[in-house]
Amino acid sequence: MKLIIAEKPSLARNILAGIARLQDDKMVKRDGFYEGGDYVVTWVFGHLFSLADIEDYTGKAVGKWSLEDLPCFPKEFKFALKKNDKKEIDPGVKKQFNTIKYLCNRQNIDTIVNAGDADREGEIIVRLCVSHALEKEKSFVRLWLPDQTPETISEALGNMKSESEYTSLANEGFARTYIDWLYGVNLTRFATIKTGKLLRVGRVIVPIVKAIYDRDLEIRNFKPEKYYVITSHEKTNDEFIDLTSKTKFTKDEYQKSLEECLKYNSQTAVVTSVKTKKDTVSPPKLFSLSKLQSYLGKKYKMSMDDSLSVVQKLYEAGYVTYPRTNSEYLATAEQGKMKSIIASVSKMGYPVESRFAKSIFDDSKIESHSALTPTYKIPDPKALTDKEKQVYSTILRRFVAVFCSEECLAEKSEIKIKVGECEEFTLKGTVITQAGWTKFDDYTPKDKLLPKLTKGETVSINFKPQEKETTPPKHYTIETLNNYLKNPFKEDKQNADESDDEDYKAIFEGLELGTEATRTGIIENACKSAYIMLKKDSYYVLPDGEYLIESLSQLGISMDKYKTSQMGQALKKVFRGEYSVGDSVSLAEKEIGEVFDTSRDKEPEKDINIGIFGEVVGKCPLCGGDVSRTKFGYGCANYKEGCKFTINKTICKRIISISNVKMLLATGKTSKIQGFTSKNGKSFDAVLRLGEDGKITFEF
Repeated sequence: MKLIIAEKPSLARNILAGIARLQDDKMVKRDGFYEGGDYVVTWVFGHLFSLADIEDYTGKAVGKWSLEDLPCFPKEFKFALKKNDKKEIDPGVKKQFNTIKYLCNRQNIDTIVNAGDADREGEIIVRLCVSHALEKEKSFVRLWLPDQTPETISEALGNMKSESEYTSLANEGFARTYIDWLYGVNLTRFATIKTGKLLRVGRVIVPIVKAIYDRDLEIRNFKPEKYYVITSHEKTNDEFIDLTSKTKFTKDEYQKSLEECLKYNSQTAVVTSVKTKKDTVSPPKLFSLSKLQSYLGKKYKMSMDDSLSVVQKLYEAGYVTYPRTNSEYLATAEQGKMKSIIASVSKMGYPVESRFAKSIFDDSKIESHSALTPTYKIPDPKALTDKEKQVYSTILRRFVAVFCSEECLAEKSEIKIKVGECEEFTLKGTVITQAGWTKFDDYTPKDKLLPKLTKGETVSINFKPQEKETTPPKHYTIETLNNYLKNPFKEDKQNADESDDEDYKAIFEGLELGTEATRTGIIENACKSAYIMLKKDSYYVLPDGEYLIESLSQLGISMDKYKTSQMGQALKKVFRGEYSVGDSVSLAEKEIGEVFDTSRDKEPEKDINIGIFGEVVGKCPLCGGDVSRTKFGYGCANYKEGCKFTINKTICKRIISISNVKMLLATGKTSKIQGFTSKNGKSFDAVLRLGEDGKITFEF
């Protein structure tokens, strides 16, 4: 018999429907599993196992975190059954694992089937259960499901491959798990102990919050500047023609802009070229998860967490394909499968046909999963919630647009107008002559309707200076943040028609921040931690997010896009077999170790170690009370009694280390400190001196 271990109970139920197509024997429900004929089907609830805590390695009781235990680099990572908030093994988890253990070792079970979700996480979820449960080696195979329809499941059950063929995927999954634990546990504890405030430090969450922090800071510090352009808005043949020069003038060059207007207006504007051609407008690409989330966020103001939750339900119901995909293309081997989906969609009244263009089917643009599409299984609209209708309709309409049998035809025009020897202006316009796929998917031509002009015709002009103002960058939206995370080393994508080769190269090399499978959850955690917020369709950094980024900077913890991408590239090398799991773990340990090295006391001139929150550093010069490290610097313990003595953590943009503060309180002055920054941006070195009145001054 075959034991199938599904990642979720809902998948187990769908697998039963697939089995029903293969055998007449009915599956009988037992306590925690089903069995009948050639199959036994059980399930997990996502992760039954998690990595052990630091205390499981140190042998200490769970309690107050200590720097003595950091950094923690286990020689061998330990897994244990998941615990609840009370740090006790969840009874439901324990019961289900015992069921799996019993079934794995049942004598009549000769083959175990990994039916985790078709990704890295799903791969290791079931592997962990089997490795902890199995007492004697048995055949181990993989059920890989691009969707959860009965037809796909029954077909996949007849084409299962050995688990050994998925070892590289599992290795990457384990490497990610170990590395995220190393960063998260070590640096979260380190930063929290140092600052006295719980700071969730993760390999991906920090660069996401930092991107939003940097953008918001840029907007906050933006100073608009006025400038001038020269424009003409005059009628020719009863139609207004707008011409705007490419030349810009600063706010102090108004007179110069007037002179330029006189120069332009003294010339004759003549139409030098009129071109019109018929063109076919190509449909957009199918959806990856992030592109779908961007679309839903922009159109329906739907958060990434909501959209993923909805599309996951549609997938589990068998209506759409596997959602956590980073590709907008289909595999060439899926052409037959698309024919059956097209047949189902055409029955709904949509004009679709089989088209096998490179813009749709491209194996070189697929890492693990193809683009999101509907399946042949069509839902009853009455059975869907409003959000489910929105998401399913979006995926369906995009599919119809891509495979639409009616082309979108357009007439594209280009008019060139030359103003003497001053400048040549190009006007572009598009008119849709046949709607085609645009009837089913959103499309608005970027170019406006052009006036009717002929070559050689004179155009009326009257150029005038027009005052404009520079605008700050925009807050990250769901769409622009997704674009940034997918390829953080590329500017925001402006032209949807440009080649996406660079984006896919970034994905395959591991340059992206997070993955399609994890990104949504990490962003949601950042929101729950009050680091960022989503308002309508835009992200904003919150005070706790600012504190997180600024505290990490002061602690010398650099977790920007460069560091995160370097580790992402290492993980891709694990997947390709170029690195072992241990190689990637060693890289992470080296980077984390450097954080702890830089936090130790150095020579006083360069020292930036801020010590530990609550640490007593000396006596107050005003009242004699204890001065200790606080959230924002160093302060007297008698502040409630009225003593206001404090020392800021940073002075003139320079961190004041705990060793220098101790020296200041003990002797009245610090050593020479390097790296202060004056108001005009100049760097200087100085000694800090403490006066009798408790005020601190510079001594050069």
